[in-house]
Amino acid sequence: MSFDPILLLGGSGAIGRQTAKALRATYPDIPLLIGGRDEAKAQNAAAEIGRAQGVKIDTARADLGLGQQKISAVVVLYKDHSLAALRFAQARGVPHLSISSGVFEIAPEIASFMNATGAAAIVLGYEWLVGATTVPALHLARSFSEVHEIRIGALVDEEDVGGPAVAADFEHLNHLMPRALTRRAGDYIWREGDNAKAVFSALDGSQIDATGFSSIDVVGLASSTGARSVQFDLGMGVSSSRRRGGAFSTEIIIDISGLDPAGQALHTRHAVVHPGGAAPLTGMSIALLLERLVGLDGKPPVAPGLYFPYQILDAPHYLARLAEEGGQVLELS
Repeated sequence: MSFDPILLLGGSGAIGRQTAKALRATYPDIPLLIGGRDEAKAQNAAAEIGRAQGVKIDTARADLGLGQQKISAVVVLYKDHSLAALRFAQARGVPHLSISSGVFEIAPEIASFMNATGAAAIVLGYEWLVGATTVPALHLARSFSEVHEIRIGALVDEEDVGGPAVAADFEHLNHLMPRALTRRAGDYIWREGDNAKAVFSALDGSQIDATGFSSIDVVGLASSTGARSVQFDLGMGVSSSRRRGGAFSTEIIIDISGLDPAGQALHTRHAVVHPGGAAPLTGMSIALLLERLVGLDGKPPVAPGLYFPYQILDAPHYLARLAEEGGQVLELS
């Protein structure tokens, strides 16, 4: 079966290249359009990626400057303040996935969906590394009859800096989002100041100084599990793998407390680890979402609607792909 090209806006960056690599690992012939404001940069990236075309994007035009070019999905890898790509996707009736908004600024996308609910699938891909936290956490939560509390600690290695687009996104979020959305004892609150500071144990037991982060994972996990307390803390430092003398990695610590099926207290602690760092894990997540959104796997494409990534991603398939890439979900003491 042939497919129209997938449009990667900002595809010349690190995450775009990792997404293309992850897609091509399973679907080597899928055509890609690498879109950007700098046509030469987009074309150079397309040449490096292979079997791709670099195109100049004009967000002032309804067709993004693409004319009648057919598209099977739109992926936005930077903060699209104008929502031009979302309007384009809805007009074409193709899925839209963006990854760079904060939990506090999703109202424009929700409004766009509410005014055209049947246009296309829209994925709010703002979960940490686009599902790398929620998919394993919800899979692990199946061992509980009741989930009372979930604590997430994400460790970013200080050498895992990403590209300029990633830096710009973090600068934007840090400037506008000084408080951390958290669920505590059934209420949603905003942690700030000393209340936003936290410490969690890394994979190797090292204590990581962290700060509360307003990841949309908090509301997704709370609404899915019924947990009355959910918080997400982000720390930057030396990853456990680099502390052992190896290369940097990315790790996510998932603590879940509640009751087991027999009604007894249960507490589990796991680590999601990817040896390549944040960008490859993000690229893998985006590729698996596109697989389902477009129907690359031969199954029907995802129906129009508004989705979290975890509502689309199949946990066993996701975890199997993670293992293929050398990643793991490790049970910790």
